[in-house]
Amino acid sequence: MTEPQWLEAWTAEDGARRVDELFTRSFDGSPEGVWSAPGRVNLIGEHTDYNAGLCLPTALPHRTFIALRPREDDQVRLVSAQAEGVWEARLSDIAPGAVQGWGAYVAGVAWALAEAGHKVGGFDAAVDSCVPFGAGLSSSAALEAAAAVALDAVAGLGLAASDAGRAELVEASRRAENEIAGAPTGGLDQSASLRCREGHALLLDFRPGLKPLESGVPVPFDLATADLTLLVVDTKAEHSHVSGEYGARRAACEQAAQLLGLGSLREIAPTLGGIGIDRALTELEPHDPDGVLRRRVRHVVSEIDRTARFADLVREGRAADVGPFMLASHASLRDDYEVSCRELDLVVDSAMAAGALGARMTGGGFGGSAIALVRLSDVDTVAQAVAGAFADAGLTAPAFLLAPPSAPAA
Repeated sequence: MTEPQWLEAWTAEDGARRVDELFTRSFDGSPEGVWSAPGRVNLIGEHTDYNAGLCLPTALPHRTFIALRPREDDQVRLVSAQAEGVWEARLSDIAPGAVQGWGAYVAGVAWALAEAGHKVGGFDAAVDSCVPFGAGLSSSAALEAAAAVALDAVAGLGLAASDAGRAELVEASRRAENEIAGAPTGGLDQSASLRCREGHALLLDFRPGLKPLESGVPVPFDLATADLTLLVVDTKAEHSHVSGEYGARRAACEQAAQLLGLGSLREIAPTLGGIGIDRALTELEPHDPDGVLRRRVRHVVSEIDRTARFADLVREGRAADVGPFMLASHASLRDDYEVSCRELDLVVDSAMAAGALGARMTGGGFGGSAIALVRLSDVDTVAQAVAGAFADAGLTAPAFLLAPPSAPAA
């Protein structure tokens, strides 16, 4: 029998101690404070954020911690337990294409806040994290969100005190990732890390122009009372949002919308009574000899509809009934969006064979993680089945974590 490898979340006290000690070893003196932000898992709604669609994430109990102290100048000095050396830059030198490395995710947030008109100065910071890296669980967004709430606090901006303010921090974090780090993500990850609530999923609506209360609606998601839990499987098949494949999917969606004369593919979504999927696919056919654009569109439109239906079931207290939507989502991501891989498919197949109620890949794809909705009594059985399937296939052993909906950045 193959024993699963479990990844435990740090306690708040342990995480704070780690970064406080790292800061003190690295810089002269103590930090002004410690802040943290969670990774996220997306229940459903994949590759829909940049198509003005719907997503339904929850925050992980696994968090990135940052100890930070402001400076009198515009120098930024960063250290991480996951990287060697000190990352350094001046805020005045931060610009798109101007900096490289992991520090761009942190310094980019300061740049974006300054671009939005907020007064932000230089700082020293130390970072440590128990969010699995390269697992599709938004370790980069957790880093950005932790930096955002830390800078908000030391600069006295007050944005983290309200959901509307947190939406501004989401935008700063998204700009940091898109424009400074160079990853074309759509805002789902940062929204989840900054705006989720403990015990809830967050139904995100990415149509432009919505107010914060319209764009992010908490949905109670208390699995424990239904004797259920969410099992996350890090396949160890690493992925990267900076890679060309992610950008190619986004470009295809933008091309399809342009050909259809639409602002976004959301306008086709059946839940909004748009132009209709059949008409859209017919209009695309002359421009799409290999069928790629139509497959991408079909995924986005159907995924938005699945997300709305999934959220309705959760609101009704019927979390045990969402499994078919998870499976349909995975099939669509595998076949129409073509972002799955052998490891992700194996998690879904082996988890379902062992009794999971539903399973799907989560995150951008091309590796990363998958999730399974399981009964509490079946956690060990499902985890052992997945671990055994990987061993039988000669694949790197996956890692497992439980994902109760957790608290946002603070």
